Amino acid sequence: MQGNNNSNSKTVYFVGSGPGDPELITLKAKKLVEQADVIIYSGSLFNPKNLKYARKDAVLHDAALIDREKIYQILRDSALEGKLAVRFHDGDPALFSTIREQIDKLEADGITCKVVPGVTAILGAAADLKLEVTLPGITQTLIITRAELRTPVPEREAISELAKHGATMAFYLSVHLIGDVVKELLKGGVYTEQTPAAVVYRATWEDEKIIKGTLGDIAEKTKKEKIIKTALIIVGDVIAPKKYEHSKVYDAGFTHGYRKAENKNSNNK
Repeated sequence: MQGNNNSNSKTVYFVGSGPGDPELITLKAKKLVEQADVIIYSGSLFNPKNLKYARKDAVLHDAALIDREKIYQILRDSALEGKLAVRFHDGDPALFSTIREQIDKLEADGITCKVVPGVTAILGAAADLKLEVTLPGITQTLIITRAELRTPVPEREAISELAKHGATMAFYLSVHLIGDVVKELLKGGVYTEQTPAAVVYRATWEDEKIIKGTLGDIAEKTKKEKIIKTALIIVGDVIAPKKYEHSKVYDAGFTHGYRKAENKNSNNK
């Protein structure tokens, strides 16, 4: 089956590969991989099992071994030749990827770019922890961020400032700095050393490891396990809620557009 056809002419697809479990790739992503002439993936984080769907004659490139300009050249040349090019990004392409810089350059060359979403790591980790990250009565907000090191973070997004919301927080690309992350979280004045925390190493992979604790001990527990990369830090009372509210939508006394309350005297606000 040849991937190049008129509908894919001069088009590059940026595709989310999911958090690791090959069964969490989307059907749309699988279809594109099956048709692709050229596939670029990040070998350092990408599950190679996803490549089992690729054609035997597909040209594969590991992005971990080549630089930005080379990746751009491969995508550009492939698209201009009418080949179906897929650029895999781990998890979902919208989070901590490099799609903006790639898309801007390719579109300047008259190449159409399309993005296919994927399951991001926080969702895979939450599933394995059986978390509802926006739990009624606890928080309705999830903050996804990262600690600052070589990649700068705007001052207004300092961890200590974000921590003032007391929401569920998920830190990507930060586990090697977990000690500093904990210190900054406590500076916010809302979280305490008793606030639940978890570290999920290689979420949804076969060798996934989950560490649970509190802000008082999670850094030490993580260091004992020698986890310094490929892990998420999750913080918030949703990890071990002592008390939370049940959903109003499914309450018998709640009226909404599809169902009337059974008890007319109920407060439906």
